[in-house]
Parts: sequence; C-alpha cells; structure tokens
Amino acid sequence: MRYYFIQLLAILFSSFLFSQNPLLTADAENQKLWVDSTYNSLSIDQKIGQLFTIWVATKQGPEKMKEVSSIIEKNHLGGLIFSLGNIVDQAKATNKFQTISKVPLLIGMDAEYGIGMRLDDAFSFPFNMTLGAIEDNSMIYKVGKRIGAHAKRLGIHINFAPVTDINTNPNNPIIGSRSFGEDKINVTLKSLAYLKGMQSEGIMGSAKHFPGHGDTSTDSHKTLPSIDFSAKRINNVELYPYKELIKNQLSGVMVAHMEVPSLEKTPKLPSTLSKNIITKLLKKKLKFKGLIITDAMDMKGVVDFNKEESADVNALLAGNDVLLMPDDLDESTKSIKKALKNGIISEKRLSYSVKKILLAKYKAGLHKKSEISLDNISKDLNTEEDKLLFEELTEKSITLIKNENENLPIKKLSSKVAYLKMGDSDSDEFFKMLNHYTKVDKIDYNYKSTDYNNVLLKLLKPYDYVVVGFHKSDKSPFDAYKFSANEVEILEMISKSNNIILNIFAKPYALMDVDLKNISSIMVSYQNNITAQQKSAQIIFGAIASQGVLPVSINEEFPLHTSLKTKVLKRLSYGIPLNQGVDINKLNKIDSIVKFAIDMKMTPGAQVLVAKNGQVIYNKSFGKKTYDSSENLKWNDLYDLASLTKILSTLPLVMNEYELKKMNNTTTLSNLFPESVLKDKGDLTILDMLTHNSGLFPWIPFYKQTVDSVTSLPLDSWYSKKKTQISLFV
Repeated sequence: MRYYFIQLLAILFSSFLFSQNPLLTADAENQKLWVDSTYNSLSIDQKIGQLFTIWVATKQGPEKMKEVSSIIEKNHLGGLIFSLGNIVDQAKATNKFQTISKVPLLIGMDAEYGIGMRLDDAFSFPFNMTLGAIEDNSMIYKVGKRIGAHAKRLGIHINFAPVTDINTNPNNPIIGSRSFGEDKINVTLKSLAYLKGMQSEGIMGSAKHFPGHGDTSTDSHKTLPSIDFSAKRINNVELYPYKELIKNQLSGVMVAHMEVPSLEKTPKLPSTLSKNIITKLLKKKLKFKGLIITDAMDMKGVVDFNKEESADVNALLAGNDVLLMPDDLDESTKSIKKALKNGIISEKRLSYSVKKILLAKYKAGLHKKSEISLDNISKDLNTEEDKLLFEELTEKSITLIKNENENLPIKKLSSKVAYLKMGDSDSDEFFKMLNHYTKVDKIDYNYKSTDYNNVLLKLLKPYDYVVVGFHKSDKSPFDAYKFSANEVEILEMISKSNNIILNIFAKPYALMDVDLKNISSIMVSYQNNITAQQKSAQIIFGAIASQGVLPVSINEEFPLHTSLKTKVLKRLSYGIPLNQGVDINKLNKIDSIVKFAIDMKMTPGAQVLVAKNGQVIYNKSFGKKTYDSSENLKWNDLYDLASLTKILSTLPLVMNEYELKKMNNTTTLSNLFPESVLKDKGDLTILDMLTHNSGLFPWIPFYKQTVDSVTSLPLDSWYSKKKTQISLFV
C-alpha cells in the first residue's frame, strides 16, 4: 500500500512539474540527461552562441547562404528565423545548416497566418482580424493545426505566434489586422485555440508582443512606442491572454520593445531590457517558465536606447533567453563574453538560459537526427484540405453590420443593379460573381470633367441597387486601407439618392472616415482575395448567409460584436469540390474529355457545370462558338433553349434510368416503346442517339407553322399584340 502511495505522489509531482514547465517532455529524465551532457560538451563561445537566433532569407541566393553557413560555424548559433524565399530552397538550406551545426539549430518563423506569410509559394490563411470575426473557435484550432502541420513538414520547430495583442487603437500602425480584435475574451479564446492546434502537431508557439502592443500609435521598428495605461488596466486587459495561454503549456513569449511607465520607472527603457517587466512580472508574477524571446534586436525601439551599453547584455540580465536578430552579432557575442569575464553575467545565469534553449530543442525532437524530405514538399504545403478550410473561414467571417429594410439579400433578380468600384486593388471576381445571379452593370466614375458628380448621379438614377465594392490590397496586414478623400465625397453623395450596398474588402477601420447614415447596407469582408470576393457576392444574392461578428468597434454606430444574419434563398452557391466530398482530380478529367471532343471535331466548344447539393463545384468553358470562329467561349455566353434541352432534361432522365438499371447504352427504341410501330427506327440504340449517330433529322422547324408562309410575319392565331406582364424571375 505504501508503495502505491509513493508512486501516486511521484506521478502527481511529475505532473505538477510538467504543468509548470512547458518545455519539459514526458520523458523528462532522458531530456535532462541530453541537456546536461550537451551543455557540458560546449565551450564558453559555443554556449554564448546558443543564445542567438539570426534572420535568414533564401531569396538572397546561394552566396548569402554560404555566408550564413560560415556564421553558424563561427558563432555557434542556437537558431535561425527564416523569412523570404520559397519552400524547396528553405528545406534544402535547413538540411544543409543542420549538418554543419554541432548542436542542432532551433528553426523558427514568423508564420502568423501561415508559412505563406514569408514564402512565395506556401499557403496563407486569413489574417487574425478576419478570424476574429468567426464565432466558432474550433475553426481557429484547425488553422493552428494546419499551420503546425506545414511548419513540421518544413522543419520549423517554433512559430512566433499567436499574436495576442488586443487592438484597441484603430490607428495602430504595426498590429491592426494581425490582432484577433479588441475584445480580450475573443482574443484569448482564439489565441488559445490557435496555440492548441499548433501544439497538436508538435510545434511550439510564442505569444507576442508582451506585455501588449495593441494600443500603440507608433511602430517599434522605427521608434519606441509608449503604453501609458495603469498597471491595473494592463493586468486586466493586455495581460489577460498570457495568463490563460501560460496555463496551457505555452512554450514561448516574445517581448516587445515598448516604454511602459506604469511597469518600469526608468524613462525610455524598452520593455525588452526591463527586469521589472520580464523577471518580476512575466517570470515571477505570471509564473512563466518557458522561453523568453526578445523581439528583433535590430529594431529602432531598442537600438536607439543607451548606445553606450550593450542591449544584448541588458536583455539577458532582464531575463530574456533568446536574443533574436542581433544588430551586430559579432559585437553582441563579444559584449556577452566580456560581461561574463567581468562578472556582470554569471556562469549560472548563462547556464539557465542555454539549458532552457536545449530543453526546447529536445522537445522539438532535435536530440534525434532527421532530414527534411523534398518529395512532394510543395504539394504537402498547398493541399485541397487547406483550400477548403480557407473557404470555410472566409465564408464564416464576412460580417453584415447594417441592413435597412432587410435590403439583403437581393430578392428580385429582375432588379436593376449597378456596380461601382472603389479602392486601388483588383475586383474582377466580385463583379464576375455578381453577374452569375443577374445582369449587373459596371459604372465608371473616374470622369475628368468638372461636372462628373452630376454625370454619375444621372447614370445611377435608373438602378434599384448600387453595389459599391471597396477593394484594397491584402498582400500584407500593413497595406493601406483607407478611402481617399475623393471616394468619401462620392460615396456620401450617391448614398443620398441611391440604395447603396457597401461591401468593403479591407480592415473595418476603413469605415471610420465615412458618414454611413444614408447607406442602406454595409458588409465587411476584411480582405480582398478571390474567395472573399466570391463569397461576398453570394451573400448579396442570398446563395449563402452572412455569419460573421464584428471583432472591433466602428465609432459609436457599430459597436463590438455587431452582427446581422441574412436568409438563404434557393439559389446556387459556388465552392470548391472538396466542400461536397468530390475529388478535384476526378473532376479535372473532364478537361481532357472535352479537349478530346473538340480536337475530334465533335463540337467546336462546350461549357461544363457540375453542381451538387445546390453548390456549383466545377464551371469551365472550352473552345470556340463555331468551328470558324476565333472567339473563345465565355462563362456568361447565352445559349438558345434548343441547345440546352437535351442536357438539362433528356440526359438527366436517361442517367437516372441508367442508374436504376432500367436501360443501358444498348437499349433500343423498340425496347422503350414495345407497343409502337417504329419501322426502321426500332433498332436505334440510346448510344446512337446520344452520340448523334442515329441518322435522325437533327431538328424540326416548328416555328414555321406560326408564321405566314408568304410574308413570314407572325400569325395572329399564335401571337398576341398586347404586352403580357409576366416576370420570369422572382
């Protein structure tokens, strides 16, 4: 009995240790042995080198990568943070760098919204603010999991994410769309879901930017931002996410370069160099035992402080473990070595941080040698599963914040609709998808005449709806997002006389500069990618519903959590095949079949549309209108009813009977009509007729019976002279 009691205590104690130190693994004893033996095998220079992580961009080319190799060997680096380049080059570089490093390198990356944030050919998910509009946090877990899977495949061990900053300042130049929003609960829950998703794939996370960068109005890359809140406010708001993430095995925290007077009394002392902020607050009060990582040490926010002293030495003394992107690696190494010699930094202090870094390396599996396989690596980082998740995220994020008189969705397809583009980015897919539902006219408002405002008002007067799309680049969260003064003037002018549907493909903060009282409907799509444009158009016409919730407030008119839901009408939506459980590779076979038919002159061209459960999952046009035509078929070309009858009525019925095994390709007309006398037509098969090999007369001009045989004018017995009020659309 005593034995079991001791065992229980041991289990509880080890569990307690594990819960307290996020860097410990389940085989903690083996981990400690590896860490101690590795540490003891290192010289002082090699131990100092473990503290540093430098920036690497494979885009700089082979010569630069040779230089990095030399730095790794000379400075005994602890880690690398990869950035600009492509997937294969980074994988090759990582394999090379790991072979020349005595202690395996801890590979990191700023992949906040995916590896594509840094690599040209890798996948990106929506920005955090877009995700902040999604109610279902299990979706954010999936994002973290997929980013974790991508990182693992590429040999990355730690992602410097999630961004846990609470963006309470609309003019924040450095956070903005990188934040989940201004609600501390929403930010915390989504940061936690993201973190757990990454951890499920064995990738460590590093929450940032401690103690909170969400309410700055300056960029720490260029200067030292200041946070003037009280310690109580910071504890209740900015620190809230960290408290929860630390309870959930958060491996790392990245410290920002900021002046925080309520936490550090020394004027202009960056938080990165503050013992009060790092050791007393983060380590002691919040009980964080994981890696503490500086923000880039080459940023102006820290470089410009007290140039007579070593920022790296002070960062280490303040409590940091990893010195990220030093401004001058050689000088930083010398300054730390000198501080050790002079007793400013103790051997014990050095050992503490180096052993923590080694703990993280063991946790990352670096005690075992492995190589990144290059086989299918680009495909593995760009899967249909990722595209499906992106589509689901985008659809669930789009937020309707105003909808007077249930303006949306547009119910009558006979309504006259105009489209007016604003912004300086692409809008093609939005306009194209709007036209999938009804004819939408594009209006050009860039007139040179002095009277172009009146011209525009006159042009828009006949329309029941004017859809205004505001399109700004979303290549980076830092891109410009505001309306121009001219656009604001035009929007406010036309909103006084037209039924405006405003759809912004940018940060919600863009709306803060516009008088919105006369605008009937306002939708926020957050980003200007193809999927956002397509899904937004489908919401406007009721093919799908609006589901998002505003993650920030827009003046007093649209508070935090504003959300209006719309009804779904019986209209086709559009999505990727996997959304309906269909393999894209099978659908792609259609391309070769149609190409074969065109090459064999079975048809000059074709348009193929596949829909399942009310969703179009394949829609392509091939070839020309006629054999003699030079004009390609387009998605919006119109067809006469005779051309459509077979494929929309006859063929589906035949296919149904075929599946029910009531007929097959060899079934004859005599089989189908046994009681009819068909003479020479009786032996014709279904295959003969469907392939146009039956010899039957191709068409019967019934219309000739409805016109005068001499004058060719319509006969009164068939045609009315009065206009009948019949609407083909509802």
